[in-house]
Amino acid sequence: MDGREPLLMLDRVFAGYGKMTILNGTTASIRPAAITTVIGPNGAGKSTMFKAVFGLLPVRSGTIVFDGRDISNLPPRALLDAGIVYIPQGRNIFPELSVRHNLELGGVALSRQAEIARRIEAVMRRFPMLQEKADQQASTLSGGQQKILEVARGLLLKPKLVLIDEPSIGLSPLMVRDVFAILKDLRNNGVTVLLIEQNAKQALQISDYGLVLEQGQTRIEAAAPQILADPRIAQLFLGGGLLQPEQVS
Repeated sequence: MDGREPLLMLDRVFAGYGKMTILNGTTASIRPAAITTVIGPNGAGKSTMFKAVFGLLPVRSGTIVFDGRDISNLPPRALLDAGIVYIPQGRNIFPELSVRHNLELGGVALSRQAEIARRIEAVMRRFPMLQEKADQQASTLSGGQQKILEVARGLLLKPKLVLIDEPSIGLSPLMVRDVFAILKDLRNNGVTVLLIEQNAKQALQISDYGLVLEQGQTRIEAAAPQILADPRIAQLFLGGGLLQPEQVS
């Protein structure tokens, strides 16, 4: 790691659904102004980790600290106010509403209408496609354009941390490239990005760090190039034996 203080820390976090525990003492240190990709086999706890961070699942034990503050079990609205935005997998827009109206709904956490309007204009300048299609129904956008709308809506709140789960699902290679370019631009502008992505190799290639989860525990936490070069990762995705808990230095 690079010595910077983590923006987000998970310390021995346990969480799950009903009687099922998915996170089994997950620990992680997410560095600021960086992209960190979380990888692991299906059922490893990747999406569960995001939901626990964003207050959608209760933390049964352990702590989650964001920007020096314990946020364990805070409600999503409080986490939005703190500077965390969560973009779940799949499409999460209002298809029958216009692009502009979708953006306006993304600003409901802001109290002043004038500020909402100013920020909408700012994100439209950043994403000219949204400006061009502002009055169209969101359902008329391509899958990639809808994902860009979701990201733009999240940026209205000027987040410090963006959690984004499987952004490339259903997108063409060209749109995947565009979405990944947006994530890199966010990182370059000081936003921390925590990413889950089905194409682990492609995601790690744009990332600064990688985090490998297996059975709800952190197995490897290291710089992305080290994760890419580690031959044990191939074994993990091919269904080999369990990795031994450790941290690559």
